[in-house]
Amino acid sequence: MKAIVYTKYGPPEVLQLKEIEMPSPKDNEILVKVKATTVTVADIRARGLSVPKAFWLSARISLGFRKPKKEILGMEFAGEVVSVGKAVKRFKPGDGVFGATLVGFGAYAEYICLSENGSVSLKPFNLTFEEAAAIPIGARTALHFLRKANIQSGQKVLVYGASGSVGSYAVQLAKYFGARVTGVCSTSNLEWVKSLGADQVIDYTMEDFSSAEESYTIIFEAVNKSSFSACNRSLKKGGTYINITEPLPTIHMLWTTFSNRKKIIMSQNAPETPEALNFLKEIIESGKLNVVIDRTYSFEKIVEAHQYVEKGHKKGNVVITLEQNS
Repeated sequence: MKAIVYTKYGPPEVLQLKEIEMPSPKDNEILVKVKATTVTVADIRARGLSVPKAFWLSARISLGFRKPKKEILGMEFAGEVVSVGKAVKRFKPGDGVFGATLVGFGAYAEYICLSENGSVSLKPFNLTFEEAAAIPIGARTALHFLRKANIQSGQKVLVYGASGSVGSYAVQLAKYFGARVTGVCSTSNLEWVKSLGADQVIDYTMEDFSSAEESYTIIFEAVNKSSFSACNRSLKKGGTYINITEPLPTIHMLWTTFSNRKKIIMSQNAPETPEALNFLKEIIESGKLNVVIDRTYSFEKIVEAHQYVEKGHKKGNVVITLEQNS
């Protein structure tokens, strides 16, 4: 089978299309023919080993010190089950599925094996494979953090970085839970973020949201481009600050938690279970969550896709197709 392989850390050009052996499913695994995958920020960081300093040691241990332990990237996918292990009960050959492989990677390949109890679910019937592949990381991450913040109807929520993958889903999911949402993004994305359901949009190039009188119950930092001091000024007492990119709170954050009864939630992976995907499948099929695809590239153009995402200006998701008209 064909796969995109990288044997050393570096720029997008380290990714190479190669022929490798096709995997076989174990008793509790399914073998999926991958129809579409994506390029996420996590793929970019793993490829170049460009992680925050606080992650440096753990990233080296997980990914490999001198070279990658896992040579095939790809953290989300959609495809068709082609065979199952003898103990599998949830899926059968022919099922359309979508899922996340955040721990094991491996979606940059024509076939992938996964545990039936992992982060995999039946594909929403109203989505293409390309659309379904753009859900498992961004939407699941947004859902995980909003649930951790105990989001409630009527709360005011600010999403900083509302035009990215996680941010665009955070806007929609916060609205689904009944919140009043403010999205912060660049000038070119204002109308688009508003079309996602944001009640108010702020152009960060023209206005500092923290200088306004508005205060929020939840501030969701999706891109780590605002300061905690700014967010703290606009966060209500008893409110929650979410930062999905930083693993550890600063001394300022800890003191704020102690003195002002504010909750700080930092970067953490969503559980590798099917529950969140099943929930997202239901609300997508009911028309309450939309998938946004910025660009689509063929499997052979994955280097170009990585180059584009690395610029940091993508809107929503960047998808890789492994076959035409999937």
